[in-house]
Amino acid sequence: MNSWLVLGIGFTAQALFSSRMILQWIISEKHKKVLTPNLFWQLSLLASFLLFLYGYLRDDFSIMLGQVITYFIYIRNMQLENEWKKFPVWLRVFLYIFPAIILIYGFNNNVIDRANLFNTEHIPLGLMALGVISQILFTLRFVYQWIYSERRKESHLPMGFWVLSLVGSSLIFIYAIFRLDPVLLLGQGSGLIMYSRNIYILKTYGE
Repeated sequence: MNSWLVLGIGFTAQALFSSRMILQWIISEKHKKVLTPNLFWQLSLLASFLLFLYGYLRDDFSIMLGQVITYFIYIRNMQLENEWKKFPVWLRVFLYIFPAIILIYGFNNNVIDRANLFNTEHIPLGLMALGVISQILFTLRFVYQWIYSERRKESHLPMGFWVLSLVGSSLIFIYAIFRLDPVLLLGQGSGLIMYSRNIYILKTYGE
């Protein structure tokens, strides 16, 4: 596929991720409290959809790994906010099975296989390890958020979420520097500022 188109998909995904954070940041600054609007989760799901596709097209396993788990956590948060059923049934079904479609198609058509996903010729093993570890850590923030929200029976972004976001984003930013990946650099660079600010708001005004 055309490299510019692939980059376009990646930049669009990061733009959506950034816009959700800017939206959340503005609302939180206005109320002096960390708040999460429903649109945050809708933008998250759409961005995750595109970034998963970007990782697939770029043969970058760490990106795909980071998205495949949070993708379904975004859906669950929309369910907790009673927003998920507002989508048409056909769209909900498609969004549920999309990751499986990509993986099954890739393996069955020899587009991706174990050798390609972990190919250390285009990504050194050490760098691949950094990418995977940073994505796992970055993903754990939403696993933590999901467990926290399930206990409260409402969608919420607690302090632990922002701390994991800051640490994971810092590691991904380092990974992106070595990978010379402009999509990840842009997305994580802007994210570091907002994660730090949300931590400050929580420490200053409480949850």
